Amino acid sequence: MTAQPHEVSGASTPIPDKNLRAIRAALTVSQDRAAFDAGLRLALDEVRISLDLGKLTEFVHTWWLIACDSVRDRAGRESMYAHAARVQELADQGQPLPRGDKSWREVLAAHGVQV
Repeated sequence: MTAQPHEVSGASTPIPDKNLRAIRAALTVSQDRAAFDAGLRLALDEVRISLDLGKLTEFVHTWWLIACDSVRDRAGRESMYAHAARVQELADQGQPLPRGDKSWREVLAAHGVQV
């Protein structure tokens, strides 16, 4: 995997090149790798049928963003999957689902995104 430097909180973190091999290699969480493999099969099947490479381009871009997040914050990705599993268990048991105490606007604003 070749990488480019990227500033994250004062530290240089390599981000993957925007190609399938580099993206998959950068996925640090097993659930991401499994989803990438399954999604790639589906995307390639769509391309074979439609002959529209736009589907593959969209797949590569989406997974490149996920891979960048993965190399920057593996613990955050693992936490996301653990939270999703807990929520699914509650749903399977018919329990009430947890609600956040902030709106999407507040969460985005905390990350510097204005909507």
